[in-house]
Amino acid sequence: MSLTEVTVAGPNEGPYGVAVVDGAVWTTLVHAGVVARLSSEQAPARFDLDAPGSRPSVIVPGPDGAVWFTRNGDDQIGRIDAVGNISAVAAGGAPYGLCVGPDDALWCTLMNTDQLARITVDGDVTTHPIGSSGGFPAMITANDELWFTLNQGNAIGRMTTDGSVTTYPLPTTAAGPVGISAGPDAVWFVEILADQAGRISADGTIEEFPLPEGSKPHAVVATDDGGCWITLWGASALAQLDANGNLIAQVPLSEGSEPHGLAVDDDGSVWTALETGALAHFQRTPV
Repeated sequence: MSLTEVTVAGPNEGPYGVAVVDGAVWTTLVHAGVVARLSSEQAPARFDLDAPGSRPSVIVPGPDGAVWFTRNGDDQIGRIDAVGNISAVAAGGAPYGLCVGPDDALWCTLMNTDQLARITVDGDVTTHPIGSSGGFPAMITANDELWFTLNQGNAIGRMTTDGSVTTYPLPTTAAGPVGISAGPDAVWFVEILADQAGRISADGTIEEFPLPEGSKPHAVVATDDGGCWITLWGASALAQLDANGNLIAQVPLSEGSEPHGLAVDDDGSVWTALETGALAHFQRTPV
């Protein structure tokens, strides 16, 4: 096994979201108003948003070849194209979670207004209420529909692209769901206040699986084998679950590194953003 940590930011800049696009790794520096890129074929690059308080957070590959990211501090969705041009679209409502929907538009959660926003690649924005007051929608993912965590509502939300919503309360009270990721057979999510992972199937059945006490799981990425990878923010570690919810690997990171965002590369290696200013890259040695 191989674990490397590459410094991409100062100790107070806060790498947060992670996305892998065409072999390059992108990360948002939430405290600096910067997006950084690490590539084996290009020199490291920093893209200053000229907005120190913009709080770039979750970042994803867009359907147009650009990277898109939420700007939680100034209510915008940012975009950087393939040649480095920076632009933004006003979304309102403190956007946080972001994904590409089944309709090839960008969808984000608006934490302060209990809405989801749909953003086309041309910059048209429409909003849809989630049907829950004070639910605090956090992360979002998509398969044939949109799935999102209700951090304060203690539930998983589900929305069709025309705005029809279903809500599924969690079995554990005050669980604090945050990260969520659609897999081949179900949707994985994590409960930061309950130290648990969860899985919800298409019929709404929810299962919960224990993680180490005090680990505070934050982000999750589903894998093609039906399992998932998780960042354990409170334990400064990565965790891997199999398709049955069994904890099959725990990878320690630097002490106090506080991993946030997470991405799985095409080769199965895992990238995560560390609050200490680095990107960690975990690879299994081929047999």
